[in-house]
Amino acid sequence: MHLIIFIWGFTGILGKLILLDAVQIVWYRVIIAFLALGIYFAITKQSIKTKSFSSFLQISLIGLFVAIHWLTFYHSIQLSTASLGILCLSTTTLHVTWMEPLLMKKKINLLEVVLSLVVVLGIYITSSGFNESEYKALFYGLISALFAALFSVFNTKIVEKESAGIITFYEMLSASVGISIFLIIIGRFNFSLFEISSSDFYWLLFLGIVCTSFAFLATVIVLKQLGAFTVSLSINLEPIYTLILAIFILNENTLLSENFYIGAVIIILAVVINGVIKGLVRRKKKRKPNAA
Repeated sequence: MHLIIFIWGFTGILGKLILLDAVQIVWYRVIIAFLALGIYFAITKQSIKTKSFSSFLQISLIGLFVAIHWLTFYHSIQLSTASLGILCLSTTTLHVTWMEPLLMKKKINLLEVVLSLVVVLGIYITSSGFNESEYKALFYGLISALFAALFSVFNTKIVEKESAGIITFYEMLSASVGISIFLIIIGRFNFSLFEISSSDFYWLLFLGIVCTSFAFLATVIVLKQLGAFTVSLSINLEPIYTLILAIFILNENTLLSENFYIGAVIIILAVVINGVIKGLVRRKKKRKPNAA
């Protein structure tokens, strides 16, 4: 589980190591992930048919959410630091707290509202002293978290109908098509798109195959072994892994202020507390005996 989280934490670092812009990075990522999953299904001889055309359309829409989420995430990182990008992304869980009541008609949880306000405080402290570029990075990072939350909420519904592998396969296909159309519209779908260095190519393979296809499929396997509580709680550690990696690989500790780390601690604590409480509530419900 922690190996997977470490891999996910490394995706933000790759936004700095790969010398391409956000659109190119995401375009290559989704295409490589789509092809890798296609090869996986071919080798295992699994069907790639969805159970209904309606499911296919829903998955395709979610795939566009994924594309926008990754585009804004890497753009945020390239405007500032990997640390800021992943810190913004850690607010995804708390975006879900207001989305679920609005989109899924669930009751508003007062504790989640309080934790959301704590996260706002953390962001305020983190962003004190930011320059114009860093404020833009913060904006795109929070937009990325918003679309990550949309992805999470809608994925929760569709996963009840389709297998995780099929969902990911068509989400990557949809994202590939969506970004390709976007590149055509802005006049960038040309030979220059394929002009990349060998180091960028190998990092992109790592990003598409290991960080996307492998990590997702491995998560499904781990989920069956450890349970949703352990997995969801562990995933909250992703920002910590990225912050540590950013210090050792990118030396970002020399670029960030003390206020950034104070705000980061507040945000991460709020997210972890939210995950712990939700997990404990779910466990309590499972243990509660059914009425006769």
